[in-house]
Amino acid sequence: MGILGGIIILIVIIVVILIIFIGLYNSIVSLRNKVDNAWFQIDVQLKKRYDLIPNLVETVKGYAAHEKETLENVIAARQLGVNADTVKDHNQAENMISNTLKSLFAVAENYPNLKADQHFLKLMEELQGIENNIAFARQFYNDMVMQFNTKIQTFPGNLFAGMFNFKSKDYFVLEESAAREPVRVKFTEEK
Repeated sequence: MGILGGIIILIVIIVVILIIFIGLYNSIVSLRNKVDNAWFQIDVQLKKRYDLIPNLVETVKGYAAHEKETLENVIAARQLGVNADTVKDHNQAENMISNTLKSLFAVAENYPNLKADQHFLKLMEELQGIENNIAFARQFYNDMVMQFNTKIQTFPGNLFAGMFNFKSKDYFVLEESAAREPVRVKFTEEK
């Protein structure tokens, strides 16, 4: 076998280790990109929601102009969401938006003409669809975050995470109360 055979075996071992490390690095990068893409999907739905809120507020304002504080709170929450840069900022903003929308819907319950308004009903239907899309996108995003975080926190991925500065991603979660009480957008007809 000699020296040449030993060198060939050493080269084969180095090549196999190199291939394993390249595959591991690429899988971490791939998961990071999937997390980023999943966040962009959430961002699209949040922007649709932010665009819908002013129309909803204007419609309610026409019927309930004296509910100024509630309407201002909804707009302030929307602005917080629009200005959010990080997942943590979006978590805070979305919790605030959910709470203020609940207040807005509570106000709308007191106005039968508003509940019967076709424009308002259309906006509410759109909002319900967006809320469902956000929930689905949030679940997908959090699944990707879990896979990514697991990959960079377990051996040997944690070695690459340290060497190449991969950082854990934040989950997109709702407050406990918001998660248990979803935004209610369906109105019942009074008899």
